[in-house]
Amino acid sequence: MFGIGVPELILILVVGLIVFGPGKLPEMGRSLGKGIREFRKASNALTAAINAPEPPPAAPAPVQPAAQPAAAPTEAQAAPAAPTATPTAETAAAAVAAHAAEQSGTESKSQS
Repeated sequence: MFGIGVPELILILVVGLIVFGPGKLPEMGRSLGKGIREFRKASNALTAAINAPEPPPAAPAPVQPAAQPAAAPTEAQAAPAAPTATPTAETAAAAVAAHAAEQSGTESKSQS
């Protein structure tokens, strides 16, 4: 495999036994085995994620024609729906400014 034969492997094990001792060697082997197992699991999960087929795109919802004639809008229909808050540069800047103003207000009160 790497040019390591039986004599070289025995030499490595003997040196490891001398350096680490008989108590630590099984523990180190167990830790090495767990590390290799975790690496294989992560590698297999990544390979499966890469090779997984992409889901087909969702079909657009069919447009339903209005069956009823347009009537006068009621209050619920007339009021536009509140826009959902999506984080943008403006909202983030406004939040930072509000936080800074709040912090400066609390600092001036604590110094008084």
